[in-house]
Amino acid sequence: MNIEETIITHIQDSILVKEAVLSNHKVLKSINDAALMVVNAYKLNAKTLIAGNGGSAADAQHIAGEFVSRFYFDRPGIPSISLSTDTSIITAIGNDYGFDKLFARQVQALGNEGDVFIGITTSGNSENIIQALHSCKEQGLKSIILTGESGGKVSDLCDICIKIPSKVTPRIQEVHILVGHIICCIVEEILFGKAKDYANP
Repeated sequence: MNIEETIITHIQDSILVKEAVLSNHKVLKSINDAALMVVNAYKLNAKTLIAGNGGSAADAQHIAGEFVSRFYFDRPGIPSISLSTDTSIITAIGNDYGFDKLFARQVQALGNEGDVFIGITTSGNSENIIQALHSCKEQGLKSIILTGESGGKVSDLCDICIKIPSKVTPRIQEVHILVGHIICCIVEEILFGKAKDYANP
């Protein structure tokens, strides 16, 4: 194994996926539409609920943290809840209703009409994300999904589907957090009106 070649290959592969996103107008429009959906929800004093499994759970927690704390500059916190962080709730729902209901139950309990659910699933077929989307329709929540190039089952159930043009889970996840950061940036600037020099934050 040539470690240097492995490092270079991973970096090059990640760059190629990002370049594919950059040249895909449909994906760019879906990111734009998602950001504006979140902005409009926050303007109406709604909140975001964010969910994923495994690495995507970490991404959900990461994005929620950027909203509640800060991204590029100091401003009031904006309401966002990661649905994969409360171990008591997770184990209670898993024990009482099953893992497939993990996020749906929380959407039902915490979601209000006008809120935005952001689901992160590289395959597009995570059953607990699918069940959460059904709860979104019942509760009147808007929904955004970050997934891979196929879209999976979730693509027909959500309002906006951001399909990263890759079949490789690590590459998809790397772009998911980039998309999350872009949405955070747009939300922050539109709501609080302070542009930044991104080279010198």
